[in-house]
Amino acid sequence: MEERRKNRRMELSAKILVKRLDADNEPKEVNIDVMDVSKTGVGFMCAEKLEIGAVYEVFLTIWTKEVLHCFIQIIRIEMKEENQFSYGAIFIGMTEAEASRIETYDTIEKMDA
Repeated sequence: MEERRKNRRMELSAKILVKRLDADNEPKEVNIDVMDVSKTGVGFMCAEKLEIGAVYEVFLTIWTKEVLHCFIQIIRIEMKEENQFSYGAIFIGMTEAEASRIETYDTIEKMDA
């Protein structure tokens, strides 16, 4: 399959909390397992059923233990196992400073390889 990503993805062992923004229901925090992240998006696994096109508030803990506050929009969903989904999402409105933190890690990863 042809690579369609704009930026190289990297793996982080981190968790993020997701809260749906555009729904009338009570916000629900959900732990998810990050598979990979780039300065433009994130791939993760989650047991919670999320919706394509939905926007969620995210608190992403990166390798430095800093927490990046941003928003994501779900663009891909794939069922992996019973009650386990793989998601692809793009960052919406991430500040350049926060995107730079992710890009810095990518640069360090390349130097170590």
